Amino acid sequence: MLHAIVFVCALLLVGVWLRQQVAWFRLGLIPASLIAGFLGLAVIQWFRWNERDTMEPIASALGPWPSTLIAVVFAAMLLGKSDRDSSSTNRHLVRDVMQQGLMVWIIVLGQTVVGLWVTWLWVGPQFDLPSSASMLIETGFAGGHGTAAAMGDVFKHASIAWDEGLDLGVMMATGGLVYGLVSGIIWIQLAVRLGWIQVESSTEESNADTPRTENEFNEPRPKTQSEPASLGRARIDGSVIDPLLLQIIWLALAMGSGVAMQSGVGWVAEAFGTDSAVQAADLPPTELNTPELSAAETGEPADAGESQLRSRLTLASIVGSFPLFIYTLFGGLIVRLLLRAIGQVRLIDETTIHRISGTSMDLLVVAAVATLNLAAVASLWVPLAILFVAGSIWSTFCLLFLSRKILPAEKWFPLGLINFGMSTGTTATGFVLLRVVDPDLKSGAAEDYALAAPLSAPFVGGGMITVAMPLVVLSRVSIVWPALLLATLLVVLIVLGIRSRRSR
Repeated sequence: MLHAIVFVCALLLVGVWLRQQVAWFRLGLIPASLIAGFLGLAVIQWFRWNERDTMEPIASALGPWPSTLIAVVFAAMLLGKSDRDSSSTNRHLVRDVMQQGLMVWIIVLGQTVVGLWVTWLWVGPQFDLPSSASMLIETGFAGGHGTAAAMGDVFKHASIAWDEGLDLGVMMATGGLVYGLVSGIIWIQLAVRLGWIQVESSTEESNADTPRTENEFNEPRPKTQSEPASLGRARIDGSVIDPLLLQIIWLALAMGSGVAMQSGVGWVAEAFGTDSAVQAADLPPTELNTPELSAAETGEPADAGESQLRSRLTLASIVGSFPLFIYTLFGGLIVRLLLRAIGQVRLIDETTIHRISGTSMDLLVVAAVATLNLAAVASLWVPLAILFVAGSIWSTFCLLFLSRKILPAEKWFPLGLINFGMSTGTTATGFVLLRVVDPDLKSGAAEDYALAAPLSAPFVGGGMITVAMPLVVLSRVSIVWPALLLATLLVVLIVLGIRSRRSR
Protein backbone atom coordinates (compact mmCIF):
# COMPACT_ATOMS: atom_id res chain seq x y z
CA MET A 1 0.00 0.00 0.00
CA LEU A 2 2.84 2.41 0.83
CA HIS A 3 4.36 1.82 -2.60
CA ALA A 4 1.00 2.57 -4.22
CA ILE A 5 0.69 5.85 -2.31
CA VAL A 6 4.19 6.93 -3.31
CA PHE A 7 3.47 5.94 -6.92
CA VAL A 8 0.26 8.00 -7.04
CA CYS A 9 1.92 11.03 -5.42
CA ALA A 10 4.77 10.87 -7.95
CA LEU A 11 2.27 10.67 -10.81
CA LEU A 12 0.37 13.67 -9.48
CA LEU A 13 3.54 15.76 -9.24
CA VAL A 14 4.41 14.95 -12.84
CA GLY A 15 0.79 15.63 -13.82
CA VAL A 16 0.90 19.08 -12.18
CA TRP A 17 4.17 19.88 -13.98
CA LEU A 18 2.79 18.79 -17.35
CA ARG A 19 -0.41 20.75 -16.74
CA GLN A 20 1.72 23.86 -16.26
CA GLN A 21 4.04 23.27 -19.20
CA VAL A 22 1.71 21.98 -21.95
CA ALA A 23 -0.60 24.64 -23.35
CA TRP A 24 -3.04 22.06 -24.76
CA PHE A 25 -3.69 20.68 -21.27
CA ARG A 26 -4.39 24.18 -19.96
CA LEU A 27 -6.66 25.19 -22.82
CA GLY A 28 -8.40 21.81 -22.70
CA LEU A 29 -9.04 22.23 -18.95
CA ILE A 30 -7.55 18.78 -18.33
CA PRO A 31 -6.99 18.28 -14.58
CA ALA A 32 -3.59 17.12 -13.36
CA SER A 33 -5.18 14.01 -11.85
CA LEU A 34 -6.39 12.84 -15.28
CA ILE A 35 -2.93 13.41 -16.78
CA ALA A 36 -1.41 11.48 -13.87
CA GLY A 37 -3.87 8.64 -14.39
CA PHE A 38 -2.90 8.17 -18.03
CA LEU A 39 0.77 8.28 -17.08
CA GLY A 40 0.15 5.55 -14.53
CA LEU A 41 -1.75 3.51 -17.10
CA ALA A 42 1.18 3.79 -19.53
CA VAL A 43 3.69 2.74 -16.87
CA ILE A 44 1.68 -0.27 -15.69
CA GLN A 45 0.95 -1.44 -19.24
CA TRP A 46 4.61 -1.06 -20.25
CA PHE A 47 5.66 -3.42 -17.47
CA ARG A 48 2.93 -5.90 -18.41
CA TRP A 49 3.79 -5.87 -22.11
CA ASN A 50 7.42 -6.56 -21.21
CA GLU A 51 6.30 -9.42 -18.95
CA ARG A 52 7.61 -7.83 -15.80
CA ASP A 53 5.55 -8.14 -12.63
CA THR A 54 7.22 -5.24 -10.80
CA MET A 55 4.08 -3.07 -10.95
CA GLU A 56 1.54 -5.81 -10.25
CA PRO A 57 1.51 -5.33 -6.44
CA ILE A 58 0.93 -1.60 -6.96
CA ALA A 59 -1.80 -2.20 -9.54
CA SER A 60 -3.48 -4.69 -7.20
CA ALA A 61 -3.32 -2.19 -4.33
CA LEU A 62 -4.85 0.56 -6.49
CA GLY A 63 -7.70 -1.65 -7.71
CA PRO A 64 -10.04 -1.10 -4.70
CA TRP A 65 -9.32 2.62 -4.47
CA PRO A 66 -12.07 3.91 -6.83
CA SER A 67 -14.95 2.19 -5.03
CA THR A 68 -13.65 3.29 -1.63
CA LEU A 69 -12.91 6.87 -2.66
CA ILE A 70 -16.34 7.26 -4.29
CA ALA A 71 -17.82 6.28 -0.92
CA VAL A 72 -15.71 9.02 0.74
CA VAL A 73 -16.92 11.60 -1.78
CA PHE A 74 -20.56 10.73 -1.16
CA ALA A 75 -20.08 10.68 2.61
CA ALA A 76 -18.94 14.29 2.36
CA MET A 77 -21.93 15.47 0.33
CA LEU A 78 -24.63 15.69 2.99
CA LEU A 79 -22.16 15.94 5.86
CA GLY A 80 -20.73 19.14 4.39
CA LYS A 81 -24.04 20.52 3.11
CA SER A 82 -25.00 23.55 5.15
CA ASP A 83 -28.58 24.25 6.17
CA ARG A 84 -28.57 27.26 3.84
CA ASP A 85 -27.78 25.04 0.87
CA SER A 86 -30.39 22.42 1.79
CA SER A 87 -33.33 24.81 1.81
CA SER A 88 -32.78 25.86 -1.79
CA THR A 89 -31.68 22.60 -3.42
CA ASN A 90 -34.10 20.09 -1.92
CA ARG A 91 -37.24 21.66 -3.34
CA HIS A 92 -37.25 19.63 -6.53
CA LEU A 93 -35.09 16.75 -5.29
CA VAL A 94 -37.70 14.01 -5.67
CA ARG A 95 -38.54 14.97 -9.24
CA ASP A 96 -34.85 15.26 -10.16
CA VAL A 97 -34.15 11.82 -8.73
CA MET A 98 -37.08 10.28 -10.59
CA GLN A 99 -35.92 11.84 -13.86
CA GLN A 100 -32.41 10.52 -13.28
CA GLY A 101 -33.73 7.04 -12.51
CA LEU A 102 -35.81 7.10 -15.70
CA MET A 103 -32.77 8.25 -17.69
CA VAL A 104 -30.71 5.28 -16.49
CA TRP A 105 -33.45 2.89 -17.55
CA ILE A 106 -33.60 4.56 -20.98
CA ILE A 107 -29.82 4.31 -21.43
CA VAL A 108 -29.48 0.68 -20.38
CA LEU A 109 -32.70 -0.53 -22.00
CA GLY A 110 -31.59 1.24 -25.15
CA GLN A 111 -28.31 -0.68 -25.12
CA THR A 112 -30.30 -3.90 -25.02
CA VAL A 113 -32.62 -2.76 -27.81
CA VAL A 114 -29.70 -1.69 -30.03
CA GLY A 115 -28.02 -5.03 -29.41
CA LEU A 116 -31.19 -6.95 -30.23
CA TRP A 117 -31.79 -5.15 -33.52
CA VAL A 118 -28.16 -5.29 -34.67
CA THR A 119 -27.97 -9.00 -33.82
CA TRP A 120 -31.33 -9.75 -35.42
CA LEU A 121 -30.71 -7.90 -38.68
CA TRP A 122 -26.95 -8.20 -39.12
CA VAL A 123 -24.38 -9.93 -36.92
CA GLY A 124 -26.58 -12.87 -35.93
CA PRO A 125 -27.23 -14.30 -39.38
CA GLN A 126 -23.98 -12.96 -40.86
CA PHE A 127 -21.65 -14.52 -38.26
CA ASP A 128 -23.89 -17.33 -36.98
CA LEU A 129 -24.13 -15.92 -33.47
CA PRO A 130 -26.83 -16.84 -30.92
CA SER A 131 -29.52 -14.34 -29.99
CA SER A 132 -27.83 -13.87 -26.62
CA ALA A 133 -24.99 -12.03 -28.39
CA SER A 134 -27.35 -9.05 -28.36
CA MET A 135 -26.69 -8.70 -24.61
CA LEU A 136 -22.98 -7.95 -25.13
CA ILE A 137 -23.48 -4.17 -25.24
CA GLU A 138 -25.32 -4.00 -21.91
CA THR A 139 -23.00 -6.64 -20.44
CA GLY A 140 -19.80 -4.76 -21.26
CA PHE A 141 -20.92 -1.13 -21.30
CA ALA A 142 -23.43 -0.76 -18.47
CA GLY A 143 -22.27 -3.85 -16.61
CA GLY A 144 -18.49 -3.67 -16.83
CA HIS A 145 -15.91 -6.37 -16.24
CA GLY A 146 -17.67 -7.85 -13.20
CA THR A 147 -20.89 -8.38 -15.12
CA ALA A 148 -18.95 -9.71 -18.10
CA ALA A 149 -17.45 -12.40 -15.87
CA ALA A 150 -20.85 -13.32 -14.42
CA MET A 151 -22.50 -13.36 -17.84
CA GLY A 152 -19.77 -15.70 -19.05
CA ASP A 153 -21.41 -18.38 -16.92
CA VAL A 154 -24.79 -17.50 -18.40
CA PHE A 155 -23.54 -17.73 -21.98
CA LYS A 156 -22.06 -21.17 -21.26
CA HIS A 157 -25.45 -22.49 -20.16
CA ALA A 158 -26.57 -25.58 -22.08
CA SER A 159 -29.49 -23.72 -23.65
CA ILE A 160 -27.07 -21.13 -25.12
CA ALA A 161 -23.75 -23.01 -25.38
CA TRP A 162 -21.69 -19.97 -26.35
CA ASP A 163 -18.27 -20.23 -24.74
CA GLU A 164 -16.91 -17.18 -26.57
CA GLY A 165 -19.37 -14.93 -24.71
CA LEU A 166 -17.01 -14.45 -21.77
CA ASP A 167 -14.10 -13.23 -23.91
CA LEU A 168 -16.32 -10.96 -25.98
CA GLY A 169 -17.94 -9.52 -22.86
CA VAL A 170 -14.56 -8.70 -21.34
CA MET A 171 -13.42 -7.10 -24.60
CA MET A 172 -16.60 -5.04 -24.78
CA ALA A 173 -16.11 -3.85 -21.19
CA THR A 174 -12.50 -2.91 -21.88
CA GLY A 175 -13.37 -1.03 -25.07
CA GLY A 176 -16.23 0.74 -23.29
CA LEU A 177 -13.95 1.99 -20.53
CA VAL A 178 -11.43 3.41 -22.97
CA TYR A 179 -14.09 4.90 -25.23
CA GLY A 180 -16.02 6.45 -22.35
CA LEU A 181 -12.97 8.17 -20.91
CA VAL A 182 -11.42 9.42 -24.15
CA SER A 183 -14.64 10.49 -25.86
CA GLY A 184 -15.96 11.99 -22.63
CA ILE A 185 -13.13 14.54 -22.68
CA ILE A 186 -14.03 15.38 -26.29
CA TRP A 187 -17.70 15.87 -25.40
CA ILE A 188 -16.71 18.15 -22.53
CA GLN A 189 -14.73 20.35 -24.93
CA LEU A 190 -17.72 20.41 -27.27
CA ALA A 191 -20.04 21.39 -24.42
CA VAL A 192 -17.77 24.26 -23.40
CA ARG A 193 -17.60 25.60 -26.95
CA LEU A 194 -21.37 25.33 -27.41
CA GLY A 195 -21.99 27.11 -24.12
CA TRP A 196 -23.72 24.16 -22.45
CA ILE A 197 -21.48 24.43 -19.41
CA GLN A 198 -19.05 26.84 -17.81
CA VAL A 199 -16.01 24.99 -16.49
CA GLU A 200 -14.63 26.86 -13.50
CA SER A 201 -11.82 26.50 -11.04
CA SER A 202 -12.56 24.50 -7.91
CA THR A 203 -12.14 27.72 -5.94
CA GLU A 204 -15.19 29.24 -7.50
CA GLU A 205 -16.21 30.97 -4.31
CA SER A 206 -13.09 33.12 -4.60
CA ASN A 207 -13.92 35.45 -7.47
CA ALA A 208 -14.90 32.67 -9.91
CA ASP A 209 -16.71 35.04 -12.24
CA THR A 210 -13.56 36.98 -13.14
CA PRO A 211 -12.32 36.00 -16.61
CA ARG A 212 -8.88 34.43 -16.76
CA THR A 213 -6.30 34.53 -19.51
CA GLU A 214 -4.41 31.48 -20.70
CA ASN A 215 -1.31 32.34 -18.63
CA GLU A 216 -3.38 32.80 -15.49
CA PHE A 217 -4.70 29.23 -15.36
CA ASN A 218 -1.70 28.07 -13.36
CA GLU A 219 -1.76 30.97 -10.89
CA PRO A 220 -3.86 30.94 -7.72
CA ARG A 221 -6.58 33.55 -7.46
CA PRO A 222 -6.23 36.27 -4.87
CA LYS A 223 -8.06 35.59 -1.63
CA THR A 224 -11.30 37.38 -0.92
CA GLN A 225 -12.86 38.21 2.40
CA SER A 226 -15.25 35.28 2.11
CA GLU A 227 -12.47 32.73 1.61
CA PRO A 228 -11.28 30.92 4.76
CA ALA A 229 -7.76 31.78 5.86
CA SER A 230 -6.58 28.19 5.94
CA LEU A 231 -7.66 24.62 5.45
CA GLY A 232 -9.24 23.14 8.53
CA ARG A 233 -10.04 26.50 10.08
CA ALA A 234 -10.31 26.35 13.83
CA ARG A 235 -13.70 25.03 14.81
CA ILE A 236 -12.04 23.85 17.99
CA ASP A 237 -8.97 24.88 19.96
CA GLY A 238 -5.85 23.46 18.37
CA SER A 239 -4.55 22.45 21.79
CA VAL A 240 -7.43 19.97 22.05
CA ILE A 241 -7.19 18.38 18.59
CA ASP A 242 -6.01 19.54 15.20
CA PRO A 243 -9.00 21.16 13.41
CA LEU A 244 -8.28 19.28 10.17
CA LEU A 245 -8.17 15.96 12.01
CA LEU A 246 -11.56 16.73 13.53
CA GLN A 247 -13.10 17.04 10.08
CA ILE A 248 -11.48 13.74 9.07
CA ILE A 249 -13.08 12.15 12.12
CA TRP A 250 -16.54 13.36 11.05
CA LEU A 251 -15.95 11.86 7.63
CA ALA A 252 -14.74 8.62 9.16
CA LEU A 253 -17.89 8.43 11.28
CA ALA A 254 -20.01 9.02 8.19
CA MET A 255 -18.16 6.24 6.37
CA GLY A 256 -18.54 3.93 9.37
CA SER A 257 -22.26 4.67 9.56
CA GLY A 258 -22.62 3.80 5.88
CA VAL A 259 -20.73 0.54 6.26
CA ALA A 260 -22.84 -0.34 9.30
CA MET A 261 -26.06 0.37 7.41
CA GLN A 262 -24.92 -1.74 4.47
CA SER A 263 -24.05 -4.64 6.77
CA GLY A 264 -27.29 -4.31 8.74
CA VAL A 265 -29.49 -4.16 5.66
CA GLY A 266 -27.60 -7.09 4.16
CA TRP A 267 -28.06 -9.13 7.31
CA VAL A 268 -31.81 -8.41 7.41
CA ALA A 269 -32.13 -9.28 3.73
CA GLU A 270 -30.27 -12.53 4.29
CA ALA A 271 -32.52 -13.40 7.22
CA PHE A 272 -35.80 -12.62 5.45
CA GLY A 273 -34.62 -13.69 2.00
CA THR A 274 -33.92 -17.31 2.88
CA ASP A 275 -37.31 -18.48 1.65
CA SER A 276 -36.81 -16.69 -1.67
CA ALA A 277 -33.43 -18.30 -2.12
CA VAL A 278 -34.81 -21.72 -1.33
CA GLN A 279 -37.75 -21.27 -3.68
CA ALA A 280 -35.42 -20.18 -6.49
CA ALA A 281 -33.16 -23.14 -5.86
CA ASP A 282 -36.14 -25.50 -5.85
CA LEU A 283 -37.49 -24.32 -9.21
CA PRO A 284 -37.96 -27.24 -11.58
CA PRO A 285 -35.42 -27.31 -14.38
CA THR A 286 -38.07 -26.56 -16.98
CA GLU A 287 -38.61 -23.15 -15.37
CA LEU A 288 -35.10 -22.12 -16.29
CA ASN A 289 -34.20 -24.36 -19.23
CA THR A 290 -35.66 -25.57 -22.42
CA PRO A 291 -37.23 -28.97 -21.66
CA GLU A 292 -34.98 -30.92 -23.95
CA LEU A 293 -31.84 -29.54 -22.28
CA SER A 294 -32.96 -29.67 -18.66
CA ALA A 295 -30.61 -30.96 -16.00
CA ALA A 296 -33.22 -33.48 -14.95
CA GLU A 297 -33.16 -35.21 -18.32
CA THR A 298 -29.42 -35.01 -18.95
CA GLY A 299 -28.50 -36.09 -15.46
CA GLU A 300 -25.98 -33.24 -15.22
CA PRO A 301 -25.73 -30.86 -12.26
CA ALA A 302 -27.31 -27.42 -12.42
CA ASP A 303 -25.39 -25.05 -14.67
CA ALA A 304 -23.47 -22.05 -13.37
CA GLY A 305 -25.70 -19.82 -15.48
CA GLU A 306 -28.75 -20.95 -13.49
CA SER A 307 -26.86 -20.14 -10.31
CA GLN A 308 -26.26 -16.60 -11.58
CA LEU A 309 -29.98 -16.16 -12.23
CA ARG A 310 -31.06 -17.68 -8.90
CA SER A 311 -28.64 -15.55 -6.92
CA ARG A 312 -30.09 -12.37 -8.45
CA LEU A 313 -33.67 -13.33 -7.64
CA THR A 314 -33.10 -13.28 -3.87
CA LEU A 315 -33.89 -10.31 -1.65
CA ALA A 316 -30.33 -10.35 -0.34
CA SER A 317 -28.96 -10.00 -3.86
CA ILE A 318 -31.29 -7.11 -4.72
CA VAL A 319 -30.33 -5.15 -1.60
CA GLY A 320 -26.71 -6.23 -1.87
CA SER A 321 -26.49 -4.76 -5.36
CA PHE A 322 -26.71 -1.26 -3.87
CA PRO A 323 -23.15 0.13 -3.86
CA LEU A 324 -21.50 1.38 -0.68
CA PHE A 325 -21.64 5.03 -1.75
CA ILE A 326 -25.44 5.05 -1.39
CA TYR A 327 -25.12 4.13 2.28
CA THR A 328 -22.26 6.55 3.03
CA LEU A 329 -24.33 9.35 1.50
CA PHE A 330 -26.91 8.84 4.25
CA GLY A 331 -24.14 8.16 6.76
CA GLY A 332 -22.99 11.75 6.31
CA LEU A 333 -26.53 12.98 6.87
CA ILE A 334 -26.82 10.91 10.06
CA VAL A 335 -23.61 12.38 11.51
CA ARG A 336 -24.75 15.91 10.70
CA LEU A 337 -28.19 15.37 12.23
CA LEU A 338 -26.69 13.88 15.40
CA LEU A 339 -24.33 16.83 15.83
CA ARG A 340 -27.24 19.21 15.25
CA ALA A 341 -29.31 17.37 17.84
CA ILE A 342 -26.66 17.92 20.51
CA GLY A 343 -26.05 21.51 19.44
CA GLN A 344 -22.56 20.92 18.02
CA VAL A 345 -23.16 21.14 14.26
CA ARG A 346 -20.86 24.19 14.24
CA LEU A 347 -17.94 21.79 14.63
CA ILE A 348 -18.40 20.76 11.00
CA ASP A 349 -16.38 22.92 8.65
CA GLU A 350 -18.12 22.63 5.30
CA THR A 351 -15.19 24.14 3.39
CA THR A 352 -12.71 21.63 4.78
CA ILE A 353 -15.07 18.73 4.15
CA HIS A 354 -15.35 19.80 0.51
CA ARG A 355 -11.56 20.05 0.28
CA ILE A 356 -11.13 16.51 1.57
CA SER A 357 -13.78 15.37 -0.89
CA GLY A 358 -11.89 17.07 -3.71
CA THR A 359 -8.69 15.32 -2.64
CA SER A 360 -10.52 11.99 -2.74
CA MET A 361 -11.78 12.81 -6.23
CA ASP A 362 -8.26 13.49 -7.49
CA LEU A 363 -6.96 10.22 -6.04
CA LEU A 364 -9.99 8.39 -7.47
CA VAL A 365 -9.24 9.71 -10.95
CA VAL A 366 -5.61 8.59 -10.82
CA ALA A 367 -6.46 5.10 -9.53
CA ALA A 368 -9.41 4.55 -11.88
CA VAL A 369 -7.49 5.51 -15.02
CA ALA A 370 -4.19 3.85 -14.09
CA THR A 371 -5.84 0.48 -13.44
CA LEU A 372 -7.88 0.24 -16.65
CA ASN A 373 -7.85 -3.35 -17.86
CA LEU A 374 -6.48 -3.43 -21.41
CA ALA A 375 -5.53 -7.10 -21.49
CA ALA A 376 -8.47 -8.77 -23.26
CA VAL A 377 -8.36 -11.76 -25.58
CA ALA A 378 -9.22 -11.00 -29.22
CA SER A 379 -12.03 -13.18 -30.55
CA LEU A 380 -14.64 -12.57 -33.23
CA TRP A 381 -13.49 -8.98 -33.49
CA VAL A 382 -15.67 -8.07 -36.49
CA PRO A 383 -19.10 -8.66 -34.90
CA LEU A 384 -17.76 -7.28 -31.65
CA ALA A 385 -16.64 -4.12 -33.43
CA ILE A 386 -20.08 -3.73 -34.99
CA LEU A 387 -21.82 -4.07 -31.63
CA PHE A 388 -19.24 -1.78 -30.03
CA VAL A 389 -19.84 0.99 -32.57
CA ALA A 390 -23.62 0.63 -32.20
CA GLY A 391 -23.39 0.82 -28.41
CA SER A 392 -21.03 3.80 -28.56
CA ILE A 393 -23.40 5.71 -30.85
CA TRP A 394 -26.34 5.04 -28.53
CA SER A 395 -24.47 6.10 -25.37
CA THR A 396 -23.26 9.27 -27.07
CA PHE A 397 -26.77 10.03 -28.35
CA CYS A 398 -28.09 9.68 -24.80
CA LEU A 399 -25.48 12.14 -23.48
CA LEU A 400 -25.66 14.81 -26.17
CA PHE A 401 -29.37 14.69 -27.02
CA LEU A 402 -31.63 12.75 -24.67
CA SER A 403 -30.00 14.05 -21.49
CA ARG A 404 -30.76 17.61 -22.62
CA LYS A 405 -34.42 16.69 -23.11
CA ILE A 406 -34.99 14.60 -19.96
CA LEU A 407 -32.60 15.53 -17.13
CA PRO A 408 -32.99 18.70 -15.01
CA ALA A 409 -32.03 21.73 -17.10
CA GLU A 410 -29.62 23.24 -14.58
CA LYS A 411 -27.43 20.12 -14.31
CA TRP A 412 -28.18 17.95 -17.30
CA PHE A 413 -24.61 17.81 -18.60
CA PRO A 414 -22.81 16.98 -15.30
CA LEU A 415 -25.44 14.35 -14.54
CA GLY A 416 -25.30 13.12 -18.13
CA LEU A 417 -21.51 12.71 -17.79
CA ILE A 418 -21.90 10.41 -14.78
CA ASN A 419 -24.47 8.38 -16.71
CA PHE A 420 -22.17 8.32 -19.73
CA GLY A 421 -19.33 6.93 -17.63
CA MET A 422 -21.64 4.39 -16.00
CA SER A 423 -23.04 3.31 -19.35
CA THR A 424 -19.58 2.79 -20.88
CA GLY A 425 -17.91 0.91 -18.04
CA THR A 426 -18.01 2.10 -14.43
CA THR A 427 -19.38 4.81 -12.18
CA ALA A 428 -15.76 5.74 -11.46
CA THR A 429 -15.37 6.71 -15.13
CA GLY A 430 -18.36 9.02 -14.77
CA PHE A 431 -16.75 10.71 -11.79
CA VAL A 432 -13.47 11.08 -13.64
CA LEU A 433 -15.37 13.12 -16.22
CA LEU A 434 -17.42 14.96 -13.62
CA ARG A 435 -14.18 16.06 -11.96
CA VAL A 436 -13.42 18.16 -15.04
CA VAL A 437 -16.69 20.13 -15.15
CA ASP A 438 -17.79 20.08 -11.49
CA PRO A 439 -14.71 19.69 -9.28
CA ASP A 440 -16.47 20.74 -6.08
CA LEU A 441 -19.68 18.78 -6.82
CA LYS A 442 -21.72 21.96 -6.58
CA SER A 443 -24.23 21.02 -9.27
CA GLY A 444 -26.02 18.37 -7.19
CA ALA A 445 -25.63 15.84 -10.01
CA ALA A 446 -23.72 13.37 -7.86
CA GLU A 447 -26.46 13.37 -5.20
CA ASP A 448 -29.19 12.74 -7.77
CA TYR A 449 -27.17 9.86 -9.21
CA ALA A 450 -26.70 8.23 -5.82
CA LEU A 451 -30.33 8.60 -4.74
CA ALA A 452 -31.62 7.21 -8.04
CA ALA A 453 -29.27 4.21 -8.13
CA PRO A 454 -31.63 1.86 -6.21
CA LEU A 455 -34.25 2.39 -8.92
CA SER A 456 -32.08 0.60 -11.49
CA ALA A 457 -29.07 -1.15 -9.92
CA PRO A 458 -30.82 -4.40 -8.93
CA PHE A 459 -32.49 -4.82 -12.30
CA VAL A 460 -30.36 -3.67 -15.24
CA GLY A 461 -26.69 -3.19 -16.01
CA GLY A 462 -25.79 -6.53 -14.46
CA GLY A 463 -28.93 -7.06 -12.37
CA MET A 464 -31.61 -9.71 -12.50
CA ILE A 465 -33.09 -8.62 -15.85
CA THR A 466 -29.67 -8.66 -17.51
CA VAL A 467 -29.07 -12.25 -16.41
CA ALA A 468 -32.63 -13.42 -17.09
CA MET A 469 -32.84 -12.14 -20.67
CA PRO A 470 -30.56 -14.80 -22.25
CA LEU A 471 -31.74 -17.66 -20.04
CA VAL A 472 -35.48 -17.05 -19.81
CA VAL A 473 -36.30 -15.08 -22.98
CA LEU A 474 -33.72 -15.27 -25.79
CA SER A 475 -33.11 -19.00 -25.42
CA ARG A 476 -36.87 -19.71 -25.75
CA VAL A 477 -38.39 -17.30 -28.27
CA SER A 478 -37.38 -15.69 -31.51
CA ILE A 479 -35.27 -12.54 -31.14
CA VAL A 480 -37.91 -10.68 -33.18
CA TRP A 481 -40.43 -10.43 -30.33
CA PRO A 482 -38.19 -9.02 -27.58
CA ALA A 483 -36.64 -6.65 -30.14
CA LEU A 484 -40.05 -5.23 -31.06
CA LEU A 485 -41.52 -5.17 -27.55
CA LEU A 486 -38.50 -3.60 -25.86
CA ALA A 487 -38.15 -1.03 -28.65
CA THR A 488 -41.76 -0.02 -28.06
CA LEU A 489 -41.16 0.22 -24.32
CA LEU A 490 -38.07 2.33 -24.93
CA VAL A 491 -40.00 4.80 -27.06
CA VAL A 492 -42.67 5.07 -24.36
CA LEU A 493 -40.05 5.79 -21.67
CA ILE A 494 -38.38 8.43 -23.81
CA VAL A 495 -41.70 10.18 -24.45
CA LEU A 496 -42.55 10.08 -20.73
CA GLY A 497 -39.14 11.51 -19.86
CA ILE A 498 -39.41 14.39 -22.32
CA ARG A 499 -42.95 15.23 -21.23
CA SER A 500 -42.03 15.15 -17.55
CA ARG A 501 -39.25 17.66 -18.22
CA ARG A 502 -41.56 19.98 -20.15
CA SER A 503 -44.17 19.91 -17.37
CA ARG A 504 -41.78 21.43 -14.84
